[in-house]
Amino acid sequence: MTGPGRSALALAVILGGGAAAVGGCALVAPPDAARVPAAATAPHALPPVTERLFSWTDVDYRSTEAQRRYAVACMAEHGFRYAPPAPPQPGTGTDQRPQPFGQESAAPSAETPPPAEKPPVPGGPETTKAYGLALFGDEKKRVSAKGSGRMKVSRPGNGCLAEAETKVLGDGRMRWLQVRIMLFEAQEQARTHLEKDPEFRALNGRWRACMNGAGFRDATDPARLLASLRTVGARRTDASLAADLRCKESTGYLPTAYARLAAVQQRWLDARPDVDRDWKTLLRRQDEATRTIPVPKA
Repeated sequence: MTGPGRSALALAVILGGGAAAVGGCALVAPPDAARVPAAATAPHALPPVTERLFSWTDVDYRSTEAQRRYAVACMAEHGFRYAPPAPPQPGTGTDQRPQPFGQESAAPSAETPPPAEKPPVPGGPETTKAYGLALFGDEKKRVSAKGSGRMKVSRPGNGCLAEAETKVLGDGRMRWLQVRIMLFEAQEQARTHLEKDPEFRALNGRWRACMNGAGFRDATDPARLLASLRTVGARRTDASLAADLRCKESTGYLPTAYARLAAVQQRWLDARPDVDRDWKTLLRRQDEATRTIPVPKA
C-alpha cells in the first residue's frame, strides 16, 4: 500500500486503540511482468525515523500483547468480556512501512494488515455506557500529547486501556505517545525536505530521462506516477509502471533515494537528542516490564 491510505493506516497503528488525533490499495503486477525486474532494489535498511516507527520487534510484540492481556483482565474484573485480537508475531508479514518512492516491486504486496476488532453486536454489552466507561474511562478525564507540529492526540485518562498502558510504561506513558507523534511528523517532514536535496533532485532527473526515453514524457517522479493511477485496474494495465521499475533498476533509484532520505531523517534526530534518548529509554522500560512482570492470561 502506498500514498495517503498507507499513511492513514500507519498513523492508526502508531497511535493505537483509544487514541483520537486532532488537527494537523495493494499494488498489482503490471502487464509483461516477465520483462520487469521482480524488485527494483535489494532489501534496504529502513531510514532511522521510519525504523523507529515501523520495525515490529520482539519488544514491540511483548509490550502490545502485555497491554492487551492487562486490559482483558481489567475488563473481566468489571464483569465484561473484552476480546481484542492478539498482535502478530514478529516476522509474520506485518510490514506497514510507508513506500515514499512509489512501487518497489512488480509482485503483489504480501503485507498483512493489522488484525481488526470485530464490531460490537447491536444491543450487546459492548454497546452499553458501562462497558465504554470501563474500557475507555471518563471522557472528561482524557489526556493529550502534542507533537512538535500541529498534531495533538488524546487518550483515555483512566479505564482499562489507560491502566494497561500504565502497567507497561509507568509514568512514561504520555511521553511515549508524544515521542511517536513527533517521529511520525518527522517522517512526513523529511519526505518533503528531501525534495530540496541536490543528490535526490539529480536522481529524479536521471529517472525522468529514462522514462522519457521509454516514451513517458509526462512522468515527473515515481511517487506522483503511482498516485496518478488511482485504481487497481489502472495499475494492472498501465505500461508506465513497468517502465518505472526498469528505470528504477537502471538508475539505482531506490537505494539512492532511501540513502538520501536516511540522511535527512538522521539530521532531524541529531538536532533533537532528547527524542531519541527518551525513545530508547522507554523502549527499554517496556522490555524490562514485559520480561519481569507476570502478565495475566487473556
